[in-house]
Amino acid sequence: MSNRSEEVERFMQELEHARKDEVESLRTAILAAHPGIAERIKWNAPSFCFKDDDRVTFKLKPKDCVQLIFHRGAKVKATQGFSFEDTSGLLQWAAPDRAIVTLRDLAEVKAKKKALCQVVVQWMEATSQ
Repeated sequence: MSNRSEEVERFMQELEHARKDEVESLRTAILAAHPGIAERIKWNAPSFCFKDDDRVTFKLKPKDCVQLIFHRGAKVKATQGFSFEDTSGLLQWAAPDRAIVTLRDLAEVKAKKKALCQVVVQWMEATSQ
């Protein structure tokens, strides 16, 4: 069974974005990184879920780059006791439990995709406990 959703497929077909190829490349890699990762549209962008909770969501503006927002879901959760060690150095922390990864072009996506997928899986597992 595929973890790709028809909703996201339609969204991607209609998406007009200078970095659409980068978005699609990351989408494919993230979905392949763990069988428990699913996708849907949340906050007007593709979002990746784990155990039915949104955890990593594309931010499609500005259009000159691709950003992924790492979060703990739609509902605010206490940050006390939460910690995550980013050994990749890819995450830029916006809050104790929210981070952003910014990728500027396809070359950067290709260079960082493997490490990014590892961080995504680690984040999904750490935030679903």
